[in-house]
Amino acid sequence: MAAIDPFPAAKPLALDARGWGLLLALSLLWGGAFFFAGAAVREVPPLTVALARVALAAAMLWLWLAATGRAPRLDRPALIAYAGMGLLNNAVPFSLFFWAQTVIPSGLAAIVNATTPLFAMVVAHLALADERMRPAKLLGAGLGLGGVATLLAPKLADGQEAAALGVLACLAAALAYGLAGVFGRRFRDLGIAPAQAACGQLTAAALWLAPAVLLWERPWLGPAPSLEAIGAIAMLAGLSTALAYLIYFRLIAEAGAVNAALVTLLIPPSAIALGALFLDERLTTAQLGGFGLIAFGLLAIDGRLWGVIRRAWARLRGPGRRRVRSRHGRHAL
Repeated sequence: MAAIDPFPAAKPLALDARGWGLLLALSLLWGGAFFFAGAAVREVPPLTVALARVALAAAMLWLWLAATGRAPRLDRPALIAYAGMGLLNNAVPFSLFFWAQTVIPSGLAAIVNATTPLFAMVVAHLALADERMRPAKLLGAGLGLGGVATLLAPKLADGQEAAALGVLACLAAALAYGLAGVFGRRFRDLGIAPAQAACGQLTAAALWLAPAVLLWERPWLGPAPSLEAIGAIAMLAGLSTALAYLIYFRLIAEAGAVNAALVTLLIPPSAIALGALFLDERLTTAQLGGFGLIAFGLLAIDGRLWGVIRRAWARLRGPGRRRVRSRHGRHAL
């Protein structure tokens, strides 16, 4: 998934029917990424899956940009931005998530991925002078941390060290996405179009991952993967990466970055459903409860939750409370 930019330059736009359609499509594609990865890592080493994903997706985006008469900028500042974003937004989190899915269900990995905006908020608070936490954000962060504790505690108590490490790897991946959300602001400063940035960063991610695969995994020495595993990698690259990036950037253009961030809440249900249907994965009540806490935390940070509460409170107070000014001040009628 792409890093969520929690700092849109303009006021967020409204979600119309088309925007909701794009949002749901994106949630299926990125929820499908966990499903496809879960299927692929059963036969292919995780770093190799990550390399195949970014390399194939980069090739597809190069072709798409060439067909539309565009190409990524290749000057020094742009190359540095691609390298940093490719590392933080692709190479590191993809590798960590894919390794984690060798020891935990894909649905659980998707749930932990939902903490990405929480990490983005914390990183921004520490790194940016104009992005300090407000009370609503602090409450949201507390709920999110409670959700993470709910996910980790049972595994540590039951001695499931490998599964706990898988959750921690997903948290590290979400932290990388949070760092990428702040680092990625430089693309806006450089005037690089989002689709061109996606192509450049995926290409850089492939260059980061290739030496690691050659040195550590050497996939050519293992058995050949089945057609199912190859198909899962192809879908991961084509649908859940190349196509998903194009939809994501169109959604930002039409509905705004804040509305696009709602996809974080929709990805886990898609991943959980696909994992249950096709990979025979099951999540515990505690894991679903942890997702609930994370979801409420994100809603608190986003502000929509407070809007719902205010509107509900206004309805409970009754209609028609007008405010008039007298010489003694404002009075409600």
